[in-house]
Amino acid sequence: MSPDPAEAQDAARPHLSPARVLDVDPLLDDPDTRIVVCCGSGGVGKTTTAAALGLRAAERGRKVVVLTIDPARRLAQSMGIDSLDNVPRRVKGTEGDGELHAMMLDMKRTFDEVVEAHADRERATAILANPFYQSLSAGFAGTQEYMAMEKLGQLRARDEWDLIVVDTPPSRSALDFLDAPKRLGSFLDGRLIRLLTAPAKLGGRAGMAFLNVGMSMMTGTLGKLLGGQLLKDVQTFVAAMDTTFGGFRTRADATYKLLQAPGTAFLVVAAPERDALREAAYFVERLDAEDMPLMGLVLNRVHGSGAGRLSAERALDAAENLQDPRIVDQGDGKAGLRNSPETQGSSESPTASPTAPDDGSPAGTDDGSPAADPERTVEQLTAGLLRLHAERMQLLSREQRTRDRFLARHPEVAVVEVPALPGDVHDLTGLRDIGDRLAAGRTELS
Repeated sequence: MSPDPAEAQDAARPHLSPARVLDVDPLLDDPDTRIVVCCGSGGVGKTTTAAALGLRAAERGRKVVVLTIDPARRLAQSMGIDSLDNVPRRVKGTEGDGELHAMMLDMKRTFDEVVEAHADRERATAILANPFYQSLSAGFAGTQEYMAMEKLGQLRARDEWDLIVVDTPPSRSALDFLDAPKRLGSFLDGRLIRLLTAPAKLGGRAGMAFLNVGMSMMTGTLGKLLGGQLLKDVQTFVAAMDTTFGGFRTRADATYKLLQAPGTAFLVVAAPERDALREAAYFVERLDAEDMPLMGLVLNRVHGSGAGRLSAERALDAAENLQDPRIVDQGDGKAGLRNSPETQGSSESPTASPTAPDDGSPAGTDDGSPAADPERTVEQLTAGLLRLHAERMQLLSREQRTRDRFLARHPEVAVVEVPALPGDVHDLTGLRDIGDRLAAGRTELS
């Protein structure tokens, strides 16, 4: 009796116990869920996951905006939009009563908006024209992550969307997303910067007197290291920013409170690979330490097989048997006859030369080349397929061991698996398919 294909498929892939399966639909449907943050290391599918969640929530009736920080612009392509920028744009082609909007973080433009929102026109013009500000807003370490949180705060304050889905920056380490806002805030609000701005704040003779009491030596040394003009630009910039913002650390603290607030949910996205799941484990622990609500893990690009009952070892044995029948005992049939003494050299041997045609022409093809043995060709192809299957089963085994190590370390984390797809997602249909696979803890392959 042949095995049930569904049972074979179940045997081919690791399954999660029901208590640990992440069901995303109740999360997306809950009106109290206002922010979903997709985080994880680079290259694990955060952008696709964020877009698929946003589309699914919109088609279930919510008004959603997806904020991506991915420079590859894959989100725009998959949503049928020519380009994304710092303004939310409506995505056409969605089904249901909800709405889907998408945008891509423009780091410098967001920084400019912060300045314009918190300064009068004259001071804002001075800050925007400051050379140090232009360098800082264009690519200072941590600025992208900080501005992502600034943009999230802006979107949340507008209260225009039911749900905001955030695709976090593609950092080398998942922890950069949490660390960068405070690092930037500490730099701009730190002791060194305040010391540099002290002369500007004191002003006039008082400022000169302060410099004569010890400041001149330090600023002279820094001026040689940084350049006198750069030091002056920094002093002017931070003095203006301090009076405008009331301190960057306060704003960084506000972003943390937003991430900790009820209604925010974190989803860690990872691939079933050692490095990606190590980053995911670090992130799970950090979120717990920071009292940030983790909803679960999305395990992306999980491989499967429809022939799971055939192990890698058996497949390799069978491939060797086909390619060299003397290595492994043969079963009945022509394969068994191949090594039989009775058939050695006989005309019935499968390996004997093809019979010459009656017209006396040489055996082979029309062009005179030796004719291929159809049976041998099939055996070679079969052996190749068996070896490919063995490689797939070995990959599945590695993925399962890696996932099991993560779950042994964090058994409390709910997980949903998304199978590896044969190609990239490039349209709403593909995103809808990913959303279906994410939903309700479904882990089966189609």
